[in-house]
Amino acid sequence: MTPLYARHKRTTLAIATAVAAGALLATGMTTGASAEVAAAPTAKPTLPGAQIQLSAAERTSLIQEADAATPQTAKEIGLGAKEKLVVRDVIQDADGTLHTRYERTYNGLPVLGGDLVVHETAAGKTESVTKATKATIKVASLTPTVTSAKAEKQALTAAKAAGSEKTTADEAPRKVIWAANGTPVLAYETVVGGLQDDGTPNELHVITDAATGAKLYEYQGIETGTGKSLYSGTVTLGTTLSGSTYQLTDTSRGSHKTYNKSHTTTSSAGTLFTDADDTWGTGAASSSTTDQTAAVDAAYGAQTTWDFYKNTFNRSGIKNNGVAAYSRVHYGNAYVNAFWDDSCFCMTYGDGSGNVKPLTSLDVAGHEMTHGVTSNTAGLNYSGESGGLNEATSDIFGTAVEFYAANSSDVGDYLIGEKININGNGTPLRYMDQPSKDGASANYWSSTLKNLDVHYSSGPANHFFYLLSEGSGAKTINGVSYNSPTSNGATITGIGRAKASQIWYKALTEYMTSTTTYAGARTATLSATAALYGSTSTEYATVAATWTAVNVS
Repeated sequence: MTPLYARHKRTTLAIATAVAAGALLATGMTTGASAEVAAAPTAKPTLPGAQIQLSAAERTSLIQEADAATPQTAKEIGLGAKEKLVVRDVIQDADGTLHTRYERTYNGLPVLGGDLVVHETAAGKTESVTKATKATIKVASLTPTVTSAKAEKQALTAAKAAGSEKTTADEAPRKVIWAANGTPVLAYETVVGGLQDDGTPNELHVITDAATGAKLYEYQGIETGTGKSLYSGTVTLGTTLSGSTYQLTDTSRGSHKTYNKSHTTTSSAGTLFTDADDTWGTGAASSSTTDQTAAVDAAYGAQTTWDFYKNTFNRSGIKNNGVAAYSRVHYGNAYVNAFWDDSCFCMTYGDGSGNVKPLTSLDVAGHEMTHGVTSNTAGLNYSGESGGLNEATSDIFGTAVEFYAANSSDVGDYLIGEKININGNGTPLRYMDQPSKDGASANYWSSTLKNLDVHYSSGPANHFFYLLSEGSGAKTINGVSYNSPTSNGATITGIGRAKASQIWYKALTEYMTSTTTYAGARTATLSATAALYGSTSTEYATVAATWTAVNVS
């Protein structure tokens, strides 16, 4: 544990009395902008450890203050003379605690795996530091012995081996310090574009040792997962009247826009959906590129996810800055997937088999947008155990969005993608109560879990969330039967989905880093639970017991 330091007292915002105490797979009538459904009142944190919502000006002020103090902070937490901190975000709890997330550079080079979070009391004292790596950042030489051309060739070969088409390096390899595992070394990072084997855009990051030429790591940067909608019935949408035409733009939620890709795979946004009478979609699937129904589902999913994060966690948009991402539908020809892309800050949905099974269901929308939240908080690497936790986080909050919506056409459940029927037999993609029911996911942690595809190594975390929410054994929830086992035969009594969600969100945004493993997730969620409910609480004991029940101890 990093030694504690008393540091300068940073300004914390006054809290009002009311507040204080990569891819998913391995249409109805609107009444216009003037008659949109009002968002529910912002939920006020009732626990000292709950996060408060910062205005744009407040957040900017705290970030600027942290940025001005980075030299002192770096020295106080014991970083070397060649290391510098770069502020990514600041979160404030109801009790005034500040959690400041940083990236690191070494002699001007980005340190991949060098991210950290400084936890500071309202009085300005550093309580602890959460680091992605405990290793000292130091390399013998900053001069590579391997050429960048060799690193690029290695990256292109890796992409082609994975089935990538139209493969090219997006830009020349950049020098970095690789510190995500083992001893920090000088390395190259090459990003390969093109298309993956199923038509998903490619953004393969390959890390090459600049001294030996060995491939150190690779991960995929594309993370996959009134209008009459196909899946959610008749819904109210946020739209905007522009002249005499309505646009599928929701100005009440960060100006989210929904675009039509018209079965193309180009990188452009596409064409903004418009309508003459503000009545969108038919409620039925169509292979037509002008079909609005998929757009209704995507827009409804985006607005519901926005409301869920704002009213549950006081988070205003994916980046917590009040600005929405955008959605693209009708991507590709019979493209059976959906994905989040940081580079466009957007969600993209294929139309599925025969172009009549769009992947725009509510839990899928929540899943994809949560990839954006993860990218802008913990930044969990999309490979190995951290990749499994990344996917599980999207499943967890995609599920929570579905329950939050309370939509009678798509009731909340612990099944992932049950509406889109990708398997063709009516079964969901994943089961949170017993992940192994999909035939590939793991119920429990093991030392080989990191070797699974991230959609399957997500299993133990999904299982953890279900057990923590609902408990073990057989039960029926909203008409769906579940029977959740435990690795040690223990009986788990759940603490409820609301508390489980708060714990996972706080762990993600304050205590997880890019390299967090399952053991690290256990530590992170226990830290979050202690802050929210106390280390002697029933909640804390249940979190510990539930991790043990999925073999993370």
